[in-house]
Amino acid sequence: MDRSVPSVGSLFPPVAAGLRVGLFGGSFNPVHEGHFHVARTALKRLDLDVIWWLVSPGNPLKGKSGMSGYERRLAGVRDYIAGHPKHYVCTAEASLGTRYSIDLIAAVHTIHPVICPVWIMGADNLGIFHHWKNWQAMAASLPVAVIARPQDPVRARFSPFARTFAFARMPSEAAPILAGQQGPAWVYLTAPLHSHSSTHMRQNHTG
Repeated sequence: MDRSVPSVGSLFPPVAAGLRVGLFGGSFNPVHEGHFHVARTALKRLDLDVIWWLVSPGNPLKGKSGMSGYERRLAGVRDYIAGHPKHYVCTAEASLGTRYSIDLIAAVHTIHPVICPVWIMGADNLGIFHHWKNWQAMAASLPVAVIARPQDPVRARFSPFARTFAFARMPSEAAPILAGQQGPAWVYLTAPLHSHSSTHMRQNHTG
């Protein structure tokens, strides 16, 4: 199989059958090196072909205070990943009008059933994952990779998500075969920690 020859979709970046895609969602308000650290770690450790940066038009769990406009955040991600050919900005969430990850994942499965998607998130989200809409159904719908972050307290690894899906956790050594697995399946990957955070950057900018 030649995964280097894509066909163009209408809402998503180029795809090919069997493409191993990391779905990396977030507000990216603003995008920073910590985000790229998560994406880069996932790309390498999971043996992915590409990362799709899914810029959220509006995160239901975050207020609008301090949130930059969608176009500004989108442009920021585009500028940040320019020159990195395996990283793509994906505007499907805005185009489809979805606001919840579960709905976007359903669209990915429907529109591009031939790819092998993996949900990518920093471990700082592990402790709040159970607040996401239909979080158990989401975890069951595709494999998940959790990348360690400095903001991740030890208790996050004992979160409702981690406890509910303890039976589905794969060892970190199995990360290269996570793509293509049926959910629920997840790995927790440690890596050299990067301290950048969007909150810290906004505070420095406004201070």
